[in-house]
Amino acid sequence: MTAPVDETLLRALTPAVIGILGRRGADFAAAEDAVQEALVEAVRVWPDDPPRDPKGWLVTVAWRKFLDAVRADSSRRDRELRADEEPEPGPTEVADDTLQLYFLCTHPSLTPASAVALTLRAVGGLTTRQIAQAYLVPEVTMGQRITRAKKTVAGVRLNQSGDVGTVLRVLYLVFNEGYSGDVDLAAEAIRLTRQLAARIDHEEVAGLLALMLLHHARRPARTSADGRLVPLADQDRSQWDTGLIAEGVDILQAALARDRLGEFQAQAAIAALHADAQAAEETDWVQIVEWYDELVRLTDSPVARLNRAVAVGEADGPRAGLAALAELDPALPRHTAASAYLHERDGDPATAARLYAEAAAAAPNLPEREHLTRQAARLNSRLRG
Repeated sequence: MTAPVDETLLRALTPAVIGILGRRGADFAAAEDAVQEALVEAVRVWPDDPPRDPKGWLVTVAWRKFLDAVRADSSRRDRELRADEEPEPGPTEVADDTLQLYFLCTHPSLTPASAVALTLRAVGGLTTRQIAQAYLVPEVTMGQRITRAKKTVAGVRLNQSGDVGTVLRVLYLVFNEGYSGDVDLAAEAIRLTRQLAARIDHEEVAGLLALMLLHHARRPARTSADGRLVPLADQDRSQWDTGLIAEGVDILQAALARDRLGEFQAQAAIAALHADAQAAEETDWVQIVEWYDELVRLTDSPVARLNRAVAVGEADGPRAGLAALAELDPALPRHTAASAYLHERDGDPATAARLYAEAAAAAPNLPEREHLTRQAARLNSRLRG
């Protein structure tokens, strides 16, 4: 009979192991991620094979995980450098090894969720924490999912490619992390999606490419010169790349004409409506709500429902937006920030300031945290004055 893992011991050893990796040269975030993976491995291995020296075992496995991550990151950077040196994609360049790896990591022996997680970790270069945040699950849960996926494919021949839908999901998440996270992978995701579009005549591939181009077109205006996050309504729209917007709209219109709507086309349609407005006050929020209705119908995504609530607040007034928001789980990422924004628009600065401060404390990255903190400070200053 196997003995249960002493989770109290694992928690007690974690800070010391992170410290040892730090002294060996790992930065804190990388050390923390490697130790987290080692803890997941311990939960799997220790019940049947408990180590004589738990701390030494964790240090050894965590250091190995760290080195694997460094090598994976180095390989990814090499690919990006090679991509920068390559000529623009032309008719003869339809695929490369990276895109093939995406297909192989979405092997039919894996569930779609596990395939996405494994590909993001092994090929996309994302950390377990970043993937967990994208999927709205605890980091330990995602670590276990990735570990199971690795075990599943360890004994199979990778001679069958995964389906296009799973590959699109991976590319979408890689782009999102590159667009708003700590790792800049947006350009690489666009490059691979362009190649996929040249290789496969598929309306959702076109929809994803259009979505990426429309979001990427706004990227120069998303941050100020001092690195501050600039909300969409406050962005200098003259900085938007009109060439990318035109290309994205053309690709989207061709995809929508095929009358086989999918979630990426619906998201791209929302992005196109934002891009079409010459000023924030000209945004067609009624149409945006209609597209969010389609997106919710297609995906039933809690994130889509959250964004829809904000759009309802713009189209029908903040009270309507707050009513839609009240139907959602308050634990959703950015739920508190959305509530703060709608309360401010509804003329309740005291509640909005409190919620902005709460949202800042839970923000997933530093620019967003600083932006929400400034919003709270702005309203508090107005209330004191």
